[in-house]
Amino acid sequence: MRRFLVLIVLLPLTGCIGSYVPPDLNNACSILKEKRGWYGDVLRTEKKWGVPIPVSMAFIRQESSFRKRAKQPRKKILRIIPWKRVSSASGYSQAVNKTWEQYLKETGKSGLMTRRSDFKDAVDFIGWYNNKSVRTLGIKKNDAYNLYLAYHEGWTGYRKGTYKKKEWLIKTARKVEKNKKSYAAQLARCHNLRTKWLGIF
Repeated sequence: MRRFLVLIVLLPLTGCIGSYVPPDLNNACSILKEKRGWYGDVLRTEKKWGVPIPVSMAFIRQESSFRKRAKQPRKKILRIIPWKRVSSASGYSQAVNKTWEQYLKETGKSGLMTRRSDFKDAVDFIGWYNNKSVRTLGIKKNDAYNLYLAYHEGWTGYRKGTYKKKEWLIKTARKVEKNKKSYAAQLARCHNLRTKWLGIF
């Protein structure tokens, strides 16, 4: 009986393991100091895809607020009964199934070993996507505003200018650009971030 009660107590806690969410989304230094592994992930993405760390972090903040299991809300039947989700977007990057599959195919990654709920994989996806936007659309690597518009509308949609009729999306893209600038200014002052990541101090 005692063992059964212990299991009841522990079950809710198991769902919290690995579900860390930064307490202060406004502070890039705080986020990366608390999660040392994340700094290595965004740094590798910057070196591999040329996408600045502040851009990747601003994207994840907007898409999932750094929640690994973030999903789109469900539609409701008669405004009460939960139904299918609005889209297949999930994880840190909120990548949809079709684009995620394209990413796996083009990078040669395994669908079994690569997950949208893994920060390392999610930020690599963002780097891959933005790198393609830079190459195919001519957007600058540091232009979080236009990169986000392309991220949301897709490469074809961006070319067609579908975002121009979506004022809410334009406002969101401006917010992403603002957060990128804020993160960049903060990270410029985190002189000991790399040494802490390496475990020197």
